[in-house]
Amino acid sequence: MASAINLSNASLSRLPIDAPKYDRDRVTVGIAHIGAGHFHRAHQAAYINLLQQQGLAHDWGICGVGVMPADWTMRDVLTDQDGLYTLILENPDGSRDAQVIGSIVDYRYAPDDPESALEVLAAPSTRIISLTITEGGYRDPDGPAFTLITRALARRRDRGLPAPTIVSCDNIENNGEVARRTVLASAERIDPELAAWVAEHTRFPSSMVDRITPATTLEMAAEVRRDFGVNDRWPVVAEPFTAWVLEDDFTDGRPPLEKAGVLMVDDVRPYELMKLRLLNAGHQCLCYFAHLCGFEFVHEAAQDPLFAKYLLAYFDTEAIPTLPAVPGIDLHDYGRTLIERFANPAVRDTVARLCAYSSDRIPKWLFPVIRDNLANDGPIQMASAAVASWARYAEGVDEWGEPYEVLDQLSDSLVPIARSHRENACAFLEITAVFADLSHQHRFVEAYRWALDSLHGKGARATLEALVQ
Repeated sequence: MASAINLSNASLSRLPIDAPKYDRDRVTVGIAHIGAGHFHRAHQAAYINLLQQQGLAHDWGICGVGVMPADWTMRDVLTDQDGLYTLILENPDGSRDAQVIGSIVDYRYAPDDPESALEVLAAPSTRIISLTITEGGYRDPDGPAFTLITRALARRRDRGLPAPTIVSCDNIENNGEVARRTVLASAERIDPELAAWVAEHTRFPSSMVDRITPATTLEMAAEVRRDFGVNDRWPVVAEPFTAWVLEDDFTDGRPPLEKAGVLMVDDVRPYELMKLRLLNAGHQCLCYFAHLCGFEFVHEAAQDPLFAKYLLAYFDTEAIPTLPAVPGIDLHDYGRTLIERFANPAVRDTVARLCAYSSDRIPKWLFPVIRDNLANDGPIQMASAAVASWARYAEGVDEWGEPYEVLDQLSDSLVPIARSHRENACAFLEITAVFADLSHQHRFVEAYRWALDSLHGKGARATLEALVQ
């Protein structure tokens, strides 16, 4: 669209869609967020923007921090657009709601200017450091995110500044404690006294975040230009549903998040387990079977009655029995709502996105359900079949003999091992870095082998039909 308006502070008053009404020049950084990708911009940044639209939280603006080489694109886009971007909510009826988010007021790119990134994390005005660095980002205390955080903590200690609150927003069980352990391990490598200072002064509240957010595509940017008259190089598309549950444990203040709809609690664990074992694990149950059946989009598979029946069987018979009661939520209703959310055709979430980086995701989301049911003599057939569908997917060749890329940090080893399945059906289970003790659990191995044999002999759809008959 030739007449589309470029996003910038100067164009805010002329935009044809909802945009920040507050004076962004008055917003100061109070939150440094590492990993300001599509999920953060659809979720945490949108909550802060809502507060600022209410005239609140002007000292809680966000500075995005990029630590990976690929973050240069986000740096360039946000710099060119004064930190502004468009959030499009795709309603199930096909209608769309668009607004411009203004809560990100700065961006630092550590690969080019580590000192600049370090200083924003160490600044006394930065009272919260939050993270969306993917599940695998917590594996290495010497990774770029945790190295940067630890150096900033050392600088704050040396300057006599208060410790910040560090908030993980990644899909990991007990994510606050996982972040705490990783930061302490990183600090211990530098200085045991620093680790002791961090342990005493820094808080790591756990959180549960929930909004289905597909990766941005060039087509999405073109649609924003065409349908809304806004030239945004990297908009974000998400479902209307959103939830954020956060433990109320902060060292140096926080925004009034409850006024934006965040549920502040003493213990996030019941909500966290619900989301990880139903939504995230449910995505894993769906995606590999969907890929093997030839589906490109998540909604196509979720609208298929066979897939819906399989997901409900997993939710009702295997996942929900492992969960504690969740205040204010009927878990069976939540499971049915998830299938409706997965089936939203407007979101256009891809099966490929859900299949990526499985070796990080499945052990954190699906294995705990299997282990709990093994310990309590519960059923494991549905979850074990999902694991087998991952193993079959990891072979990198579909049911019509066509190859595809398996995107995983362990793909160089996973794919050759998976391709040896017909000679050794348990080859995948022998990857101890992924499966640990599960490879020695006879009941799991038996269920897994049945599903893998069926996938090889009868195909994905026939295997699902046998599971839910």
